[in-house]
Amino acid sequence: MKFTVASLIDQLPAAEQLSISKLEKALGISAKADKELLRIGLSALVKAGVLAEDDNGISRVEDEGLIEARLRCSSKGFCFALRDDGGEDIYIRDNQLNHAWNGDRVLVRITREGGRRRSPEGGVQCILERNTTSLLAHVEQQNERLVAVPLDDRLLTSIELPSGDSQYLQPAEESVVEVRVDRYPVGQLAPQGHVARSLAVNAGPAADLDLLLTKHGLREQPAAPKATLKTPEAKDRDDLTALPTLALELWNGSEAPILPAVSLESSDAGHRLWVHAPAVAERIGFGSPLDMFLREQGESLCLGSSWVPLLPPALTKAAAFKAGSSSAALSVLLEISPEGELQHYRFCRSTIQVDAAVDAQGLQALAERKPKARTTPAALKALKDQLPLLEQLIALAQTLRQRRLSAGSIDLALAMPAIDGLGDLAIPEPDESRQGWLVQLDPAQSPAGLLRELLLPAHRALGRHCAALELPAIYAQNPAPEAEALNDVAKAALALEIPLELAADGNATAQELATAFAASDRSRVLQQQLRDPLKPVSLCAEPGPNTLAAEPVAVAPWSCPALHYADLWNQHLLVLLLSEGKDRPSVRHKTRVDIAGDSSHGVIDWPLLTASQLTPLEEGRSSTLLHRLNGRSRFVTELQSDALAMAQARQAEPLVGQTLTGVISGVQSYGFFVEVPPSQVEGLVHVSSLKDDWYEYRSRQNRLVGRKNRRSYMLGDAVEVIIQKVDVLRHQIDLAVLLPEGYEEYVPDHRDRRGGSDPEGDDRDDRDNTDGDEG
Repeated sequence: MKFTVASLIDQLPAAEQLSISKLEKALGISAKADKELLRIGLSALVKAGVLAEDDNGISRVEDEGLIEARLRCSSKGFCFALRDDGGEDIYIRDNQLNHAWNGDRVLVRITREGGRRRSPEGGVQCILERNTTSLLAHVEQQNERLVAVPLDDRLLTSIELPSGDSQYLQPAEESVVEVRVDRYPVGQLAPQGHVARSLAVNAGPAADLDLLLTKHGLREQPAAPKATLKTPEAKDRDDLTALPTLALELWNGSEAPILPAVSLESSDAGHRLWVHAPAVAERIGFGSPLDMFLREQGESLCLGSSWVPLLPPALTKAAAFKAGSSSAALSVLLEISPEGELQHYRFCRSTIQVDAAVDAQGLQALAERKPKARTTPAALKALKDQLPLLEQLIALAQTLRQRRLSAGSIDLALAMPAIDGLGDLAIPEPDESRQGWLVQLDPAQSPAGLLRELLLPAHRALGRHCAALELPAIYAQNPAPEAEALNDVAKAALALEIPLELAADGNATAQELATAFAASDRSRVLQQQLRDPLKPVSLCAEPGPNTLAAEPVAVAPWSCPALHYADLWNQHLLVLLLSEGKDRPSVRHKTRVDIAGDSSHGVIDWPLLTASQLTPLEEGRSSTLLHRLNGRSRFVTELQSDALAMAQARQAEPLVGQTLTGVISGVQSYGFFVEVPPSQVEGLVHVSSLKDDWYEYRSRQNRLVGRKNRRSYMLGDAVEVIIQKVDVLRHQIDLAVLLPEGYEEYVPDHRDRRGGSDPEGDDRDDRDNTDGDEG
């Protein structure tokens, strides 16, 4: 079938029935065979209680007991369903998966409520959307069966292959294969697939990139539909070409996304900051084939030295700002107090002219320049006339950053390591982070850090504006972390004798922990612990607080449409408001309201847009679209993590057999993880390799303690380790700690127990699944 269960359900109105013929048309089904498959699928969904059918057609079943979630599985066979509504994760036993795989979107029914230290349990009722259509695997002969064993051991299955694929039976260290899934498991029938091609394992950077692209299904990218781009209307545009304007250059990779420009005016009341976004939405029609294609893509993808761009080349070229040339833009004027408080704002369609571009070399030269120097460094000569503006922007960005941090936003010194080949991956995107925290960047040293602070108030402004005017924007929410999760981190820090000042209620805030950790000699590992409770940013249809952006009302991203489709969506909405919005109840009224700014809030009691203008936006902003965009955001995070892990593993390969000093970055019952500089690659020292004693796990103290010699391995300790094995494909590094000379191997007796540990297992992928008794 050419659709998923999720897309099928999304075509059904919330409280109405739809005829089969209309459903077929909505799904684009015309072939007889596809219609028969649709009937089979509908019948199964009716039996599962997801849909209902009568003579009038198909309708949804409103069942509050069915919860939408995404599966996160472990190599040990247990899974958690991560709820889309932000509720508590649901534990799924392997016999309740019903053939669902890691990453699948599913409907789950809770079968047992959770307790204080126990997650609720449930079972998969329906698979909404498969996450895996192809995978990397090794081909093995298992008795009479030829199977593909996935490299990702969170896929708790093997794939049956045709006998002709026996030609791919090769040693695992030489090659892997790409397997396409032809049939998912059904009833007692195992999944089936076929080998699409063989890939080399150790053939250089190009081969590693091919492995990365294949693993994430990016090797064959769909082509954007042909489209005739529209020319932004010159009428009713604000001419801002006389305003001194700077562009900030972050990336060097080919096809890197285009970014906004900024201007600044001083006033007696503070600052007048202008943010100018490329006018992408004005060049393509909302709901056009190109717009629908971009919705499917969702994000620009960084591969290191190159990008998989969101926008097609012609659109990028048309919308990009060029120094010395006039360009169409969507701009916002932000009035900011001396303390960094956003006071007023107004949006407009504009024409701007970028005077110069600022890159990392320019900022570094400015930072190193002596205050009374008479000469201008070469890196600053092109910026000579704009240096006062640049210095003012840096000062404003630092003020905005301090205000953001004081309001609860979190910066962590966890930047990617300096590894050749990471390229643009090492430079964070300049808008809200996906992870609920921001990489610590100095606006005076980093163009990304400078642009980030200037964009956040622009996104806060549109969020507030759309929320006040009740417009169908896509909002970015970031709820505050739960106090219980933060307290667990605080307890771990207190066990390490980190001084903490707790609030009167005994709880610690994330900001207090971040401040205390920054001053500790175990700063990095403690900040890594703090990452876990910080909730990621999610795209929603409703306004809500965004702790990361220090915004209590709403955030609506819009200034980076070449990076994220959500920004392009909100640009479509902004253009519609500015060009078609009604600024008075009727033509008989002479007084107009400035609907482009915050002065309009609370004074509009008439429809700003007609129903025909709003309906496409309201219908398009479906749960399916939001799921897709949030899923693509998670996909980007996984892609970047894999790219970093592969680069780190390659850095570690030449070090096999060497002894290095690392830092313990995590402790579990089955061993401890060690970060080894300079690439910060992380490896596992399994507890079974500690042969000098029997080690007990003390979770509250984040340490392993020897029963006989009382030697301990604690979070943040420096240890000498030997790199024993590097598995680049699985990103696994096996380490052995350097034991003292002349140690005697400890022989356990029958009284020894290692509660919760598996002496022969390797739970390195289960570090986040330590909830209660199941995890």
